[in-house]
Amino acid sequence: MTTPPPRRFVTVDQARAKFGASIDCLSQLLFVGDPLADDLVEAFVKLPPGAGQRLLEQAITQGIDSVQDPPPELVALFRELDHVPAWVDKDALERGGELLFRSGWFGGISLATSLLYGYASPCGNKPLVFSGRLDKDTPRRLIETSRFVQATCKPNGLSRFGDGFAITAKVRVMHAHVRRMLLTSGRWSTEDWGLPANQHDMGGTALLFSVIVIDTLTNFGFDFEPEEIHLYMQLWRYSGYLMGVHSEVLPTSQREAKRLAQMIAATEEGADDDSRRLSRAMFASGQNPPRATEEEKRRAERVVRVGQGLIRGALGEHLADQLDVPKHNFRHLFPVVRAVVTRAERLARRAPAFARARLRTRAIASGAAYWDMLIRAAREPISFVPPDRLLGVAAEIASPKTRRGG
Repeated sequence: MTTPPPRRFVTVDQARAKFGASIDCLSQLLFVGDPLADDLVEAFVKLPPGAGQRLLEQAITQGIDSVQDPPPELVALFRELDHVPAWVDKDALERGGELLFRSGWFGGISLATSLLYGYASPCGNKPLVFSGRLDKDTPRRLIETSRFVQATCKPNGLSRFGDGFAITAKVRVMHAHVRRMLLTSGRWSTEDWGLPANQHDMGGTALLFSVIVIDTLTNFGFDFEPEEIHLYMQLWRYSGYLMGVHSEVLPTSQREAKRLAQMIAATEEGADDDSRRLSRAMFASGQNPPRATEEEKRRAERVVRVGQGLIRGALGEHLADQLDVPKHNFRHLFPVVRAVVTRAERLARRAPAFARARLRTRAIASGAAYWDMLIRAAREPISFVPPDRLLGVAAEIASPKTRRGG
């Protein structure tokens, strides 16, 4: 027997007519958290302050066998984390991130665009709002996200003792901490929103880093080989597995990922006031980098305005308006940039094989250097530690319109 979906899950009949019974499965995942991580957090809260985080850090860096008398919940989580599914592609772990790196600074623009797609989810964004981390602590949260993406995409970043693996494990437990804080706060409405950081929303977030990045870069004019796309999707599939994302919402291909994204969009209302708050906070943090000089701030403001113009083109006018992306003359850059990138990609395709390989190698190295520079320039501490309190106040969910049915 299925539980009636929360109020956020709308236009169900139309979505079911298009996608079939998969919609009902998707609705139930709104009530599913991450049992292994949730159990671990419950065990950690019974320990002295900081003890649980130290145990987690040791298990990540030295292995679970190095932990003396570990809590059973920690053993259970690492039993899953240490298991490498048969479908994990070694080539994807080594080369999957090349798709992002070879796009250079467009990779950074595509990540910002993807995050805005995530903000547009009027209920999926609620944990961010309540935690206050993207309204009150925006620069740190954004640089942590950038570091997570960079570490995942580096060669073998998701190998057992790679940086990407370590960050993913920490973020997974951090999500469980936030989930517990929200559920015990008395401020969370499961009837409206489902569980905080539920499997439906975790699956949607995984799409932001995989298929949405690919679609955004393609929109900018990049022409990826099928193998590039396959390896990138498989890299993020394994990342989702490590993050605790349910196999039901862990796509195996670009096609499956696009279908899942369409299913999610078909059952959500448009961006809300929280979406716009998060969008404005992201742009404001870029215009006012911490500890920057006045000249650096002026330069940052120009860069942000260029980024806003390109992002507006990537999102499309309708969604950009919903998210309060400023509409200024820099929006005219998008078709120009797209034409330049498209032509460059075509010329590269026509080059001899040895020249194409050399250009690709240089582009990947240049892109990796860009991401290194981005992280260094942020001047923000990167810790992936859970917030110790809730700060935000979320907007009320819209009044029911076409909820359970049409």
